[in-house]
Order: sequence, then C-alpha cells, then structure tokens
Amino acid sequence: MGISLKPLKNQVIVITGASSGIGLATAKSAVKQGAKVVLAARNREALEQIEREIRNAGGEARHCVADVGRQEEVQWIVDVAMREFGGFDTWVNDAGVSIYGRLDEVTDEDNRRLFDTNFWGVVYGSLAAARHLRNKGGAIINVGSEVSDVSIPLQGMYAASKHAVKGFTDALRIELMEDEAPVSVTLIKPAGIDTPYPEHAKNYTNKAQTLPPPVYTPEEVANAILEAATHPHRDIMVGGGAKVMSALNKRFPGLMDWVSAKMMSEAQLEDGPVTNRNGSLHQPSTAGEVRGHHKGYVMKTSLYTRAKTNPVKAGVLALAAGAAVLALVNSNSKKNGVKPSNYKTDDLDDLSNLQNREFINTQDVQNTLR
Repeated sequence: MGISLKPLKNQVIVITGASSGIGLATAKSAVKQGAKVVLAARNREALEQIEREIRNAGGEARHCVADVGRQEEVQWIVDVAMREFGGFDTWVNDAGVSIYGRLDEVTDEDNRRLFDTNFWGVVYGSLAAARHLRNKGGAIINVGSEVSDVSIPLQGMYAASKHAVKGFTDALRIELMEDEAPVSVTLIKPAGIDTPYPEHAKNYTNKAQTLPPPVYTPEEVANAILEAATHPHRDIMVGGGAKVMSALNKRFPGLMDWVSAKMMSEAQLEDGPVTNRNGSLHQPSTAGEVRGHHKGYVMKTSLYTRAKTNPVKAGVLALAAGAAVLALVNSNSKKNGVKPSNYKTDDLDDLSNLQNREFINTQDVQNTLR
C-alpha cells in the first residue's frame, strides 16, 4: 500500500518535548503553515503559555502534561488528540534529556531515567502512533542525533540511547512495511543544535557545558521534521557537519575514535560556572525557550540538508550562490587590479559566511542524493 501524506494545513500533529528547543520550534512552524498541534511535555506552565500564544495568534493548539517515559501518560496524549481533534496525522517523538559525565561516574538511577525518556519514550510514542495510523495512514517521526551513528565521550549513555532509537526506528519501519501499512517512519539525525540542551543536561563535571561545532538553529531541524510530515523519508540528517562525522565513522572508525579521544571531551566543556547541575533529568525545565545560549557561531541553514530534502531547489541555490561569489570575485579583481586566480581560500572567508560556513564536497552531495 502506498504512503500518501497530507499537506500541513490539513494535519493534526502531536509533538512531544514541545515546551522548548526543537519541539517548540516545530510547533510554531507547523502552526504558521496551518497545522493543528498537540503539545506534550512535563512543564505545565510552559505548555499553557505556548498554547495561549498560539491560540491568541489564531492557531489551534492543545496541550497535555505527560512524562513520555511512562506508558500510561503517553496514552493521555493520544486521548487529548482524540478528544480535541478526532485523531492525528503525524506523531513527532522529540522529548529528550542528557547527561554530561564519564560512564564510570554516572549513577544507574540517572542512566535509567535518561533511557526512560530518550528510548522508552520513543517506543511508547511510536507504538501508540502506529496503532492509530496503520489503517488511516500518516507519519511517525523520531528525533535521533548525529550520535545515533557516532559515539562520543562525556555523553556516552546519551549516544547509546540514540543508537537504540535508530535500531528501534529501523525495525518499526520494516515491520510496518511488511504489514503494508501506509505509515511513513522517519529518523531525524541533527548535528549540534542551539537549544537549551546543554543547560537542561545533568552535569557531573566542574565546568559549564556546551556543544561542539558546527552548531545549527532549531528551526533547521523543524524544517526537516515538517518535510518528513508531508513527504516520506527514511532518514534526514540535519547539518553537513553531522553527515561528515557519520561518513568518516563508517569508513574510518579507528581514526574517529582517536580524534574523539583527543578532542571531543574538551569541545563539550568551557570555562565558567555550573549554573544548573541537576538539569531537567528528573524534573521539568523551567523555561520554555526555542534557542539556547551557544557562544559560538550558529549556522542558520544547512545546504547539505536542503540538498537532501529538495535537490532541485538546493541546486538552484548552489548555482545562484556560486554565480554571486564569482561575480563578486571578478568585481573585486577588476577594482583592485588582481587576477581572480591569485585569490586564496582565506580571502573568501566572508563569502563563505554568506553560505553559513558550511563547506560541502560536491561529490559527497551527489553521492548522497543518488
């Protein structure tokens, strides 16, 4: 049976982890495009505020306070969607928590809490969604991570949970295909994203937490999620940096282990006071914000991801960007009496900023799109 997904304006979308970060960015973008949303998270105050803002702006939203690590509370989310909107068309499993700490330091209690949310929350949500969608059709979208493919130190159990999410998502997709159910199952694998994620993670270290570059905006992940809500995709990786890490780890795993051992722990920490050591692991966060406080450069778009999800539009964008760069180089060369061939890569740093500092090997993109 073929899979046909509705336009966003005709959809009801359930989003877990909707009180901040990627979940909140996805909800706001979905509503702007006409979708109705069911917002689920543990933070009642934030959810109520977000729902009011959406409804005051003319959108349609309902909320459900639920801990996705508890199967009975996931059923509450289904009940709200059924009662308020008569069902749903897309279910987005975005809720997640993390821990910064070495594997031999983190307690079993904290590790199990992390898996309850990151893995079992995805399992409970996906199975509940599959029961509802297997006859009518729709989309299940699970938010994994670049560390679904690559493990890193200091967030070892988080990486393990995202590896588990990938394995579960792939198995669910295969079983639904076997049953010829008209359900699209997509795994979204973002790179580092400028959300409150570091502030919400439990911290076992004595330094402030951060994200290793490159870092992207939450809106870029929201775009990928909503693309998967309307067009079937097996998986979407958000960020060329994530694609590079995944590809290198597949081809040169030993080298990537060595690089991570030398660099990755330091890249996740910065000098500064620890502001919220316990994070939101065992209790909801207090702030309902889309963006975090990343001090480094944040890329607004990912040309790689745009190429993956819309090759034609991305090709036009790349050609236009290339033409603009060439025109500017030629203009500057005539003005300064310098031949374009004398330009060095460093001379074009400002131009590469215009392309969000994401450098992509053309052949890699072509291979990916095949």
